[in-house]
Amino acid sequence: MLAAVACSSPSPAARPDEPEQPNPAPGAAPGPAFAAPYPFGTIQQKAPPSADGAVPVVRRIATDKPFVFITMDDGAVKDPDALRLIKESGTHPVLFLNQKYVKGHEAYFKAILDGAGATLGDHTVNHPNLKGKPFEFQRKEICDDADDFQAEFGVRPVLFRPPFGNYDGNTLRAAAACGMRVAVLWSAAVNDGHVQFQVGDKLRPGDIVLMHFRKTFTQDYTAFLEQAKKDGLTPVPLADFLG
Repeated sequence: MLAAVACSSPSPAARPDEPEQPNPAPGAAPGPAFAAPYPFGTIQQKAPPSADGAVPVVRRIATDKPFVFITMDDGAVKDPDALRLIKESGTHPVLFLNQKYVKGHEAYFKAILDGAGATLGDHTVNHPNLKGKPFEFQRKEICDDADDFQAEFGVRPVLFRPPFGNYDGNTLRAAAACGMRVAVLWSAAVNDGHVQFQVGDKLRPGDIVLMHFRKTFTQDYTAFLEQAKKDGLTPVPLADFLG
């Protein structure tokens, strides 16, 4: 069993700050494509309710349907093939983006959001480890990210992912104060072209999978597609299950 540790802690294994550079291998062959099992954009389930002024934390979706969810973090490396690969496969990912990587590259991410039916998520402005930080520091990181995205893309994210997966009570309250609906973690990850499982040796229905905009984007994304197909799962929009 492999642990999905890509962003679980700010350790040497975590790589939140990739250099901003294009992927050197455009023109990658497409992976498996998936047909929509229901009309995407229709709410299938609701997120757990907020309580005591704090958003709930979701690691995976409770479902008996053969569905899996892909999420993409940070935005450091702008792979030129990302839009085509995502669009051809039909996965509708959530992009949990940091403003520090988006600024100056808005057109790149807008093309993915609009052209591939992706959902915009909040991942803070600067990708700090929020755990243990004062409430106002955390609120500003989360709210400013959402405010900037609303100005740039015309949509304000409501799904939030804490950097490294680290959070505390202040994080969940700050996220609620910024209009977030839920804090989204993960139950599997893709790193260096390999899917890593927190439980067992395959993807399970309801798994939320983490990957990044890295130099290995094409390999990572293709590995996810092939694993989902092998395990008999169809990627569907996470937003439809956190309505």
